[in-house]
Amino acid sequence: MSEQTTPRRLQLPTPGCYADPDRSGHTADDVFDGMAEHLFYTLGKLAPTASRHDLYLALSHAVRDRLMTRYLAGIEAINATPTRVVAYLSAEFLIGPQLGNNLLMLGIQDAAAEALRRFGIDHLEEILEVEEEPGLGNGGLGRLAACFMESLASLEIPATGYGIRYEFGIFDQLIRDGWQVEITDKWLKGGWPWEIPHPDQACFVGFGGRTESYRDERGNYRVRWIPEEHAIGVPHDVPVLGYRVNTCDRLRLWRADASESFDFYAFNIGDYYGAVEEKVGSETLSKVLYPNDGTDEGRRLRLKQQHFFVSCSLQDMLRSLDQRGIPIQEFPDHWAVQLNDTHPAIAVAELMRLLIDDKHLEWDQAWDITCRSVAYTNHTLLPEALEKWGLPLFGSLLPRHLELIYEINRRFLQMVRLRYPGNEALLRKLSIIDEEGTKAVRMANLATVASHHVNGVAALHSELVRTKLFPEFAELWPEKFTNVTNGVTPRRWVALSNPPLRQLLAETIGEGWVADLDQLRQLEQYQDDSNFLERWEQTKLASKRQLANYIHRQSGLLVDPSSLFDVQVKRIHEYKRQHLNALQVIAQYLRIKNGQADHMAPRTVIFGGKAAPGYYMAKLIIRFLNGIAETVNADPDMDGRLRVVFLPDYNVKLGERVYPASDLSEQISTAGLEASGTGNMKFAMNGALTIGTLDGANVEIREQVGSENFFLFGMTETEVADLHTEGYRPWELIPQMPELQQVLKLVEQGHFSGGDGDLFRPLLENLTGRDPFCVLADFNDYLRVQQQVSAVWGDRKTWNRMSLLNSARTGFFSSDRSIRDYASRIWKADAFPVTISCNLDG
Repeated sequence: MSEQTTPRRLQLPTPGCYADPDRSGHTADDVFDGMAEHLFYTLGKLAPTASRHDLYLALSHAVRDRLMTRYLAGIEAINATPTRVVAYLSAEFLIGPQLGNNLLMLGIQDAAAEALRRFGIDHLEEILEVEEEPGLGNGGLGRLAACFMESLASLEIPATGYGIRYEFGIFDQLIRDGWQVEITDKWLKGGWPWEIPHPDQACFVGFGGRTESYRDERGNYRVRWIPEEHAIGVPHDVPVLGYRVNTCDRLRLWRADASESFDFYAFNIGDYYGAVEEKVGSETLSKVLYPNDGTDEGRRLRLKQQHFFVSCSLQDMLRSLDQRGIPIQEFPDHWAVQLNDTHPAIAVAELMRLLIDDKHLEWDQAWDITCRSVAYTNHTLLPEALEKWGLPLFGSLLPRHLELIYEINRRFLQMVRLRYPGNEALLRKLSIIDEEGTKAVRMANLATVASHHVNGVAALHSELVRTKLFPEFAELWPEKFTNVTNGVTPRRWVALSNPPLRQLLAETIGEGWVADLDQLRQLEQYQDDSNFLERWEQTKLASKRQLANYIHRQSGLLVDPSSLFDVQVKRIHEYKRQHLNALQVIAQYLRIKNGQADHMAPRTVIFGGKAAPGYYMAKLIIRFLNGIAETVNADPDMDGRLRVVFLPDYNVKLGERVYPASDLSEQISTAGLEASGTGNMKFAMNGALTIGTLDGANVEIREQVGSENFFLFGMTETEVADLHTEGYRPWELIPQMPELQQVLKLVEQGHFSGGDGDLFRPLLENLTGRDPFCVLADFNDYLRVQQQVSAVWGDRKTWNRMSLLNSARTGFFSSDRSIRDYASRIWKADAFPVTISCNLDG
C-alpha cells in the first residue's frame, strides 16, 4: 500500500470575504474578462459567434459575480450577530429588468459599456433591451414592493422579500382590432441569470385532509393536521443590492414541486396522465400570477398559492432561528413580518399553527409572538378588493387553520363583549367570520386583529381606513392605526430611466441626490434662471424624442415631440377613469373640428395599461380608447393638433421610457378611491405636472410641490359621498352640459366604432344611468382645468419653472423616506452595515 497522506483542506477566507479578485473588479478590463469567461465556460460560446442574448447573459453573470461577495457577507454577518430582519410578504414583486439597475448600483455602467464595445456593441442600451421583464407582478402593489426592497438594501436594513416564483406572469397584452388580447408571458424562456436556487432549503406545505386531537407525553391536549396532499416549495434567491453600499438583501421566491413527481405504478398500468398528475397539480401553484378567480377552481388555486408561499416563508424564518440556536420565543426580536395587503394574511393562522402544533407552545404565548411580529398594510378601500374566502372552500383546503381562526375570533369577540356589552351589531361588523349571506373568512379583519400596526399608504387613505373602512377597529385600538405614505426609488425612476436629466443634475448639484432625494431642493435657486430653464426643457425634449421614436417603431404613428405629452398609464379600471380622459379628448377633437381651438395646446395623448381578463367594462374602455385613436389619427384636421396613442403591454420597461418623456400626468381617479398611487410620484420626479383630484397621494403631492404647480379639479371625497347619499342621477346633468351632449351623441352614433352604434352602448348606459365613479359629475370641471393646462403650456418659461419645482420638491416621495418611516415606527429595525474585509493571503 502506498503511504497515507493527510488530505488537503480548503483554506477559507477571513470572515466577510468571499471575493475572487478576478471576479470582483470594477474596471472595463475586469468586466470584459468576466464576460469572456462566462461566454466560454457558462454558455459554451466563442465571442465571434455570440448573439446579443449571449452577451446579455455573459454580462449578467459577470455582474452577478460582483453581487455574490456582498450577498454572502450579509448572510454571514447576520448569522454571526443576530439582528432584526424585515420579512416583506407580498404576492407580487414587479422588480423590472435587473441588469441596468445592478450596473447602476455597482457604479459600473461606463465600464460595462466599454467592455461591450470590445465585443462590437456600440451602445449599452442594445444589450439592456434584450432582457425580458420578470413576470412577478402586475401593478402598483408589486412595484411598490420592489421599490421597498431596493430602499431597504440602500438604507442597509437587513430584509428578505418573500413571494412566488411565477413561471408565467399575468399575461402579455396585444391589441387586435382595438381589443385587448391576452397571451402567455413566457418570461423565463431565455433563462434568468439573476436567481440562485436552494433546493436543500425546500419546505413541505400541506393542503386538505383532516385534523385529529391527541394527548402528548405530558398529557397536554394537542391537535395534529393530517393533510391530504403536499407540495414542496423550493426557494430561489434574487440578490437585491443597495446603492453603493455592501448590503445585498434578498428576494426569496418559492417554486412549487410535487412531493412525488412520478407514479411508476400508474405509468406501468397505462395511466400515463395519472403518472404525472400530482406533479402537474403541485407545480400549478407557481405557474401563473393571479389565476382567474371567476371560477371555483380559480379561487381554490389562488387560496392555495397564498398559503403555499406564506407557509414556506414562515417555516424558513423559524428554521433560521433553529439553525442559529435562537429560542422560538425570541421570534419577534429577529423577524418583523409585514403583510403587503391581504394576500399574505393567512400568515396569522399559519404562524399560530406552527407555534402551537409544531413547536408546542401554549395559546397565549403563541398569540403574543404572532401579534408582536406581524403588521399589515392596507392598499384599498374598494370592498371587492378586501379578500373573503367562503367557509366551505377554506375549510376543505385548510381545516386546521379554520379551527384556529374560529378560536382567534371567539377570544377576540369575547374581549369586545366585555368592552361593549350587548352590542351585537358591533360584533357582526368586527367578526373575522362574516355571518351575512354566504359565510366567509374576512382576511382584512384577521390581519387587523392580529397585527401590532395597521397602516394606510397615503394621508387621505389612512384617514379613510380609520374613519370609513375600519372605524370600529380604530375605536377599539387607536394606537394600532398609522400612516406611511408610499414612495418610489429615485435610482430606477430617475437615475436609470432618465439619463439626460441625471446628467443635468450631476452638473448642477452633484450626484448626492441619488441617495438623498431631498437634495433636489437645491434646484429651486434656478427657478428664475432662463438659461437653466431652457436646458431643463431640452432634457425633457430629448426623452420625448426617444419615446416618439419608440412609438413610431411600434405602431408606425408619427407624433410631434414638441407637442404636449399628456399621459395616463396605469391599470385599466373604472375608478381610475380612463373613460373621463377619453371623453375630454373627444371634446378637444370636436373643438378642433368646429374651429374653436385657437388657444388649444397641440397634444399627444398617451394611454397604457392592462385590464383584468374577466373585467368586461375595463376591456371595453381599452376598445374605446383605441377607437378614438383610430379616428383621430386618421383625420387630417387633427394634423399638428391632436394625436392619441395606446401603448400595448405596459410594464416597468416601458415605464422607464414614458415617465421621463411626460409633460402632463393624468391622476384623475374618483376622490376617495385611490389608496395612494405611485405613478403620480414617478411623473413628478421627472418634471411632469399633475392634473388630478384630491385623491390618494395627490393630496400630499400638491402640498409638497405647491398648489400653484398642480392642476386641481373635481369633487372632494366628502362631496362624492354626499352626492351618492343624496341620490346621484347622472342623466339629469346631461341637458345642462351641451358640450358633453355632443360628445356622447358622437359616441352613440358610432363615430369611433366604424359606424357601429351598439359597440359602446354598455359604456354609455353605465355612464348615463349609474355613473358609479362620477365621471359626468366631474366632466365640466375637468375640461375647464384642461383649458388652463393649454394656457400655461403656451408660456414656456412658466411651464418649465413649474416642471422644475415639481422635481425639486419630490424628496418626500422617495421610497427611502417610506422605509425610514416603517423602520422607526412599525418594524423597529435598525441599519446593519456590512463590512467586507479581505485577507486574500490567508
